[in-house]
Amino acid sequence: MTNSSNPVVLGLGSNRGDSRTILQKAIADLGTVLQKGRASRIFISEPRYVVDQPVFYNCAVSGLFDGKPLELLAKIQEIETHYGRNRSLERKKGERTLDIDILIMGNAIIEEPPSLIVPHPLLTERKFALLPLLELEPQQRDPRSGEHYWKIYESLEAQGIYYADFDDYNQR
Repeated sequence: MTNSSNPVVLGLGSNRGDSRTILQKAIADLGTVLQKGRASRIFISEPRYVVDQPVFYNCAVSGLFDGKPLELLAKIQEIETHYGRNRSLERKKGERTLDIDILIMGNAIIEEPPSLIVPHPLLTERKFALLPLLELEPQQRDPRSGEHYWKIYESLEAQGIYYADFDDYNQR
């Protein structure tokens, strides 16, 4: 990728602390990183992979980034750290105050393992990432397969995802 403005969609998640507030503040912080930023609604999702943990709050942010993919990764990791993320102390796929993933960068395929693979390697199995992405970019296609993400989303099993603002529905 060049150093010009690249369209990007980031996936955000939190399930430790005041997750909704953390996401709202992180969205604002990403306004200093991305140009023409937009945010999806916030969703609540049941945990996947490691299920003995609180529900996750998830959303997506899209915008333009002036820089290289690894520079974006460094900036979002600074934001994660600011909100208390410490990768060395957390359980893999477990609770975290803030997780920000680069879901897509336009139609680019980026492989700079182990730190960066774009599109995110688990995107096509995660409704909690696909749904907010589709809210912002409904016609986006997977750069690897060429398939629309909405078709991939529809092919996945139910994963317990709903809008965070449906308060009557969300009472537990």
